[in-house]
Order: sequence, then structure tokens, then C-alpha cells
Amino acid sequence: MSFLLQLMNDILAVFRTIQFKDIVDIVAITFIIFSLFKLVKETRAEQLLKGVIILLAVYLLSSVFGLTMMSSLMRLLFEFSVLIIAIIFQPEIRKALERIGQTNLGRRYIKFFFKSGKTDEEVDAIRRSIVHASDAANIFSGSKTGALIVFERNIKLSDIADTGTILDSNPSVALFGNIFFNKAPLHDGATIIRDGRIYASGCILPLTSNKGVDINLGTRHRAALGLSEISDAAILVVSEETGNISLAVNGVLYRDYTRETLIAKLEDLLIYDNTRVYVKNSSKFSLKRKENKDGRK
Repeated sequence: MSFLLQLMNDILAVFRTIQFKDIVDIVAITFIIFSLFKLVKETRAEQLLKGVIILLAVYLLSSVFGLTMMSSLMRLLFEFSVLIIAIIFQPEIRKALERIGQTNLGRRYIKFFFKSGKTDEEVDAIRRSIVHASDAANIFSGSKTGALIVFERNIKLSDIADTGTILDSNPSVALFGNIFFNKAPLHDGATIIRDGRIYASGCILPLTSNKGVDINLGTRHRAALGLSEISDAAILVVSEETGNISLAVNGVLYRDYTRETLIAKLEDLLIYDNTRVYVKNSSKFSLKRKENKDGRK
């Protein structure tokens, strides 16, 4: 009985020494560990993590049973563990950092430090590019011409643009038609629009890593989803098979756009900072506006 009382007194003594900063520290570490497990769950990294745990168990057992050579080898291995983990888990680390950059806090940081307010001339240029791209998409939809157009937002896509041909041209329906003509050399790649201008064409986009994507989606749609998963870009896709107009944003593919709804949505994303919302209704999308803070629609 005295042992239990002493144990309880010891536990209470520990709790009395805990300060607010200690609670914050524990919560932060718990969140980091939970995030790491969530990050590697159902990926190849999960198997690698199991291998690391096994090696750690081997090291502990070798230390307990006095296996000098084995302990030394394991100790040497763990001394370089940071470098080894950085090499092995490079795709997962990069994906995690990209997710952090796409959070609301990350977007605000990018806007504050790297993005100033748009001038009237820049807004007009972006609006013209949206109209020209939407007009071209409407024509492509009727002729079932495949197209892939990337609207760059806060995250710059220079590394993606380097895989294609730099054009830096004013957009027009005729130019889009020449780029995506099925015998043109750049028609298979994506066209990137930066600040209202066609920056590059024939660009190669990363395919989506989402295994739950509809198996009926082609390479264009998978490439659009792939880029939307690692950036804040809005990617316009015209299906070569069905002529359907789609838009990939933040890893989600929205389909069945018309010229008018496409223009409205792109203006929301590129100019108005999402003041409108599209709500899925059966296979179509209806347009709704959120009221601004001053009560206007």
C-alpha cells in the first residue's frame, strides 16, 4: 500500500513541475509524429519505415546481449541516419513540404513575401487570357480536339516550363488552335499561361499519384490532376474522346463546364480569389455567389 502511495506522490510531483510550455511541446511533438505516420501510410515509405524499426530493434538487442561488432555497425549506421533518411524518403519529404506550402498559412506567406497586388493592366491581361482560352476550349470541345492549358497562380512553374518551349506570346484563339492542332509539334504537351501571357507550350506534367482516380480518365486528365496536387495552378482540360471541358484544382477534377461557367470559375481563381463557388448537381455544375463582407453579391 505504501508503495502505491509513494508512486502516486511521485506522479503528482511530476505533474506539479509541468508548465504551459511543456504542454505545448508535447502537443507539437505528438502532432509531428502523427503527421509523419499519416504521410507514410499506404506508401512505399511505410515499408521502409518498418525496415528502420527492425534495424533499431536489432541495435537494442545487440546492445543488451553484448554483441560488440553488431552494435558498432548499427551505431555507425544510425550516425548517418539523417542523410540516409533524406535520400530514401526524398519523394515523401518533398510532398510534405509541398503540402505545407499549399496550406492557407503557406499561401498567405507566399502572397505576402512574393506576390504584390495586381495592377489594372495585369488584371485586364489575365481576363483576356481567360476569355481567349475559354473560347478556344469551346471550339475544341465541338471538334473534339484535346487540349491542356495551365493557368499559373502563386506558385511559379518554371521547372515545368523548362520541359517545353518558351513562347512568351499574347494569347489568342488562333494561337491556341495552332498549338493544339493534332499535327503540331507542341500539341501533346501542356501550355502554361503566366500573368495573362502564353509563357510556354509542349510542357510535360507529372501524372497523379492518386490510385483512386477513375480508370476511364486519360493521360491529359491524369497529368492535370498530377500538377494540381503539387501546385495551386488551375489546369484546363479538353477531352479528345468526349469533348468534355474540365478543370483540375487542388487535386480535384471538376467537369462539364460551358464557356460561361468556365470563364466565371477561372476569374474567381485568378482574379477574385474564389468569391464564387461551384456546386455539383448531378453531372452539371451550377453557379452560386457568396456575399462579400459588405453585403454585395
